[in-house]
Amino acid sequence: MPFWTSYRALSMQTRLFIGAGIMAYAGFGLLVSDKAEEALGLVPTEEDRQRLREAVPRVYAVERK
Repeated sequence: MPFWTSYRALSMQTRLFIGAGIMAYAGFGLLVSDKAEEALGLVPTEEDRQRLREAVPRVYAVERK
């Protein structure tokens, strides 16, 4: 049975709880990710930020004739 068919076979309340759980998990990850990066020492240095700025392509506007 395909995943979508199995999902649709669940009751509406169960699907609501699954969706709310996924959104809560994602929200928790967004709140905790910055603190986890600091704790693990993965905060970018100023040199890393400068190299990233240089790696991003620049877009220039060209006037039409």
